[in-house]
Amino acid sequence: MQNTVSKQRLDSLKKVVSNNSIVLVVIAMIIAGTIAEGSQFLSFQNFMNILRNHAVIGIIALGMSFVIISGNIDLSVGAQMVAVAAITVSFVNNTGNVVLGLILGILAGCAMSTITGIIVTKGRVPSFIVTLGMMYIYRSLCMFYMQGGGFYLDKTKAPFYIQISNYMLFGKIPMPVVYYAVMFVLFWFISKYTKIGRHIYAVGSNEKATRLSGINTDRVKVLAYTLLGLAISVAAIVESSRMGSINSTSSGNAYELNAIAMTVIGGISMEGGKGRISGALWGMLILGIINNMITLLGVNVYLINAFKGVIIIAAVLLQRKDREL
Repeated sequence: MQNTVSKQRLDSLKKVVSNNSIVLVVIAMIIAGTIAEGSQFLSFQNFMNILRNHAVIGIIALGMSFVIISGNIDLSVGAQMVAVAAITVSFVNNTGNVVLGLILGILAGCAMSTITGIIVTKGRVPSFIVTLGMMYIYRSLCMFYMQGGGFYLDKTKAPFYIQISNYMLFGKIPMPVVYYAVMFVLFWFISKYTKIGRHIYAVGSNEKATRLSGINTDRVKVLAYTLLGLAISVAAIVESSRMGSINSTSSGNAYELNAIAMTVIGGISMEGGKGRISGALWGMLILGIINNMITLLGVNVYLINAFKGVIIIAAVLLQRKDREL
């Protein structure tokens, strides 16, 4: 009898650890960072820096989560972000109208991703191939439009645009962190409490069964891409405002890979149908803490991607082990 109770307790403990493994990893990393760097790592300012430096890619990762959960992927997000930022900055520079510029940027980003979703669903082409092609198209058009250079924001015409990302809320909290928090709450609510959120999970889990139940699976996939487009648009505005410019060749490089890494590390399955939006948050924190610890410890910056690669592989292996269990 006692052995049975002990086994039940052990199984319960394993279940708790499994369900909260990503949280435990973050806690362990915070403890490791504290031991290594002490109060400097634990300071409020340091955590704000971590969040601010990864807010843009983190916002994209939130949208990427929906696409991956639906069973697809998008490799064009970095180049698309540059395209949206170029449209927004160009319009603001020419008209001085920030509000219309922001609306135009958001509509452009959503439209681009919607078109991608339509090509994937109606063309019956793997999303990997479609978005790889779109990545080349966006990057090439941006280089052509900006003549291989970039656009600088005209601060005299639109000083408010610069403040979008560079204003400090209460004098302590960077606005990119605020925007990330707003987008996280919005996307978390959509995933948990709306019909489209439930349908995205259903399509990713079993598309054929979902279609037979009467749900328009193509429409669901397109909507998942549209949500990603919204995230890309917000990220483009935040990035261009913070930097005061956008560059056709250097901006957005490898953003798609980092966004995918955040979702995978956060426990969102590349096979679709599994994972939580909150996983993208934890994934962002893990990558952010790694980058921060490497910087504080004075480790060679060229090793950052090696650490990322190890963590991504480990995350995928853990997902596979959980499925086998």
